[in-house]
Amino acid sequence: MSNDCLTGKRNLTESGTAVKAAALAAPMAELEDIRGYVLFAIGRTPVTLGGIAAGILVFTVAVLIARVAGAALRRLRGRATHGREALYIVEKLTTYGLTLVGVVAGLSTVGLNLSSLAIFAGAVGVGVGLGLQGIVKEFVSGLVLIFDRVLNVGDYVELEDGKRGLVQEIAPRAVRIRTNDNIDVIVPNSKFIDGPVVNWTLRNRTSRIHIPFSVAYASDRRKVREVVLEAARSVPFTMPETEDRRSQVWLTGFGESGLEFELLVWPTLDAVKRPGAMKAAYNWAIADALERACVEVPFPQMDVRLRSLFGQEGDRALEALRLDAPDAPEAVAHGDAVNDAAEDLARPLPEPEPDEPRSPARI
Repeated sequence: MSNDCLTGKRNLTESGTAVKAAALAAPMAELEDIRGYVLFAIGRTPVTLGGIAAGILVFTVAVLIARVAGAALRRLRGRATHGREALYIVEKLTTYGLTLVGVVAGLSTVGLNLSSLAIFAGAVGVGVGLGLQGIVKEFVSGLVLIFDRVLNVGDYVELEDGKRGLVQEIAPRAVRIRTNDNIDVIVPNSKFIDGPVVNWTLRNRTSRIHIPFSVAYASDRRKVREVVLEAARSVPFTMPETEDRRSQVWLTGFGESGLEFELLVWPTLDAVKRPGAMKAAYNWAIADALERACVEVPFPQMDVRLRSLFGQEGDRALEALRLDAPDAPEAVAHGDAVNDAAEDLARPLPEPEPDEPRSPARI
């Protein structure tokens, strides 16, 4: 009796297990049926519901990895002191590359045979290439700008059309420049490759600035030079003078109303990046200095000369008006004024500076 009972219990257990297995197998079979459900076919390749779900999962994982990698490179770029532009391009290439890999892997997971789409993809690629050749051109120009290191974030540049500003960002398509009026100007990268560009702060060096001004013809040139140089040196952003960088005053021409001068001065690098305010400050200092020295600033004027009066000329005309001839004006003693332009011309030209070594760590 005991053996029969044990055998009965064993049979009941096995039958229960079989029932449970059958109960679990039914949903799994239904799930397999759902995963294998064919939605449509591309050529001879069926596209199933499960394949699409797996492809979406693979693409989502690739996008998440791309975002994490991009965030890490962005944080590294924020902490770096050199090569930020190169890290920016690496960030974009990594993000776009991982996303593209995710797209290809997702399509392969769906079950699409990419080789069968090669001809179609080639035709589409040619059409897209013709339509996006401008974007490709700007992208390549951006790479050239970054790795050639002639343009960096923080440089003050002037374009051929006169636009000036501080470089804020070198993106794959365009360079963002911010003017001193806080206006952002988007300039395509190819503009910096195809046309001339003035980089006022290349290699973090200052530049010599010319400030034009005029005085009356009867002014003492030596006095004008002294007061203007003193005014230029009193401006706080004028750099200390050295043998190679000295403030000078040049007589550049003879205008219709007065003598034309130029103040040549070396301001600081920060002042060079704000040319409007810098020139206004020097003009104000020059005007104050000339006013204190009682030097006349010319203004447009016209002299009218009467050749004859009542049919008489010269002394006879004055006698007719009962006037005496004026005394000849006394010559103004200018003294031995220093000619800064002649001294500057006598100095030898500086030797060209060698190019800095381009180490991969700084790119």
